[in-house]
Amino acid sequence: MIDEKAVEEENSKPAFEQKIRNDWAIFTRFCIKNNLTVSTMESCTGGQIASLITDTDGASAVLKGAFVTYCDDAKILQGVKKAAIEKYGVYSKETVLEMAECCRKTYKADIGIGTSGIMTTGEEGKVFFAVVTKDESIARKLTIPPDRNRLFYKMSTAQAVLTAFKSLKIYKCKKSD
Repeated sequence: MIDEKAVEEENSKPAFEQKIRNDWAIFTRFCIKNNLTVSTMESCTGGQIASLITDTDGASAVLKGAFVTYCDDAKILQGVKKAAIEKYGVYSKETVLEMAECCRKTYKADIGIGTSGIMTTGEEGKVFFAVVTKDESIARKLTIPPDRNRLFYKMSTAQAVLTAFKSLKIYKCKKSD
């Protein structure tokens, strides 16, 4: 017997992924138009956000650089305070704020993005992410429903990051220009 719900879910994933890719292309063009630069320090998303930015022509004007810091030592090498990881844990708002701020400062970017979390296939994903500018920061926890595909977790996180960015003044002010 065919599980119609499972087939429907699988068939909707390409549309979900394409929408997120389109949204990131819009974000990248927005940054190009407004001379905004971005850097990322990604753990659980493994560079997916940086990849989404570079999928758009002209992205070299936007993405200053990216770190994939899958282990704690890599995060510490890039400037995240070991004390923050020890005090709050690697999966915390405090740690992703440090990650976002460290990459923003390292690359002298306008916007820094940090991600860290647990994305075990078939289990509920628990992700923390942060978006920072020189004037603002936002950090959130995201819970993602279980899925068989790790890309689903990464793309869900990327969409949440983009939604958070749109709540910042830097977006609202430039959008109204």
